[in-house]
Amino acid sequence: MDPTRIAEAAGLLAAARQAGTRIATLPAGASPHFVREAHAIQDEVAHRTDAQVGAFKANAPTASSEGVRGLIFAPVIHTSPARFPVAEAPQCGIEGEVAFRFRRDLPPRAAPYSRDEVAEGLEACVAIEVVSSRFADAEAATKLDKLADNISNGGLVLAAPVEDWRGLDLARIKVRLTVNGATVVEKAGGHPIDDPLGVAVALVEMMRNAGGVKAGQYVTCGSYTGLLYFQPGDHCHVAFEGLGEAELTFSP
Repeated sequence: MDPTRIAEAAGLLAAARQAGTRIATLPAGASPHFVREAHAIQDEVAHRTDAQVGAFKANAPTASSEGVRGLIFAPVIHTSPARFPVAEAPQCGIEGEVAFRFRRDLPPRAAPYSRDEVAEGLEACVAIEVVSSRFADAEAATKLDKLADNISNGGLVLAAPVEDWRGLDLARIKVRLTVNGATVVEKAGGHPIDDPLGVAVALVEMMRNAGGVKAGQYVTCGSYTGLLYFQPGDHCHVAFEGLGEAELTFSP
């Protein structure tokens, strides 16, 4: 990994976070070339901003792509019902998701963690991920630049966690998103790989050689509703049958 590239990119992204501003792009010399560099930029931003990691977002590896994770910092994690400041997420983007809370530490170790071993230490909950980019034109940013920016995470709103969740069919669970009382999405299932637990397992494996995960941290595991954009003042409510509901209002 190129420490100069990591330092330059992290400096730009950290400054944008602290000032609440956006940057046009990462300069060619600062843009990450590999997933591990993008992850290292995330970690350096956390260091430079002295931000505690309260949660992660993650994607599981596929036949054609590596698993990736994004850091979600504690100050932008809210308990439902929440009033989410538009200043923290001016794009007002949301995704309805299933998240998991780690009930115990899963520290670094040589041997992989099994799926059952991870599941036994989890509680599940409804989450609304708030999406906001540090790039002025997020669509024009490369995938690795977006990854360096914590996969465009702006925050997280969490419902109360449920301990007894393993009997739920998370591949076909019913989800409903309403905005200002009107139904926007209503369907069964919709998770990108039909397996949010698999995403949590992938996150644990990514962190197994990178400090592990700690009790009380969360991982949010992929959108059921798709990414949708709303307006300041809008009230968003996401319900998953048998799991619970979360809601936020974008406050001006």
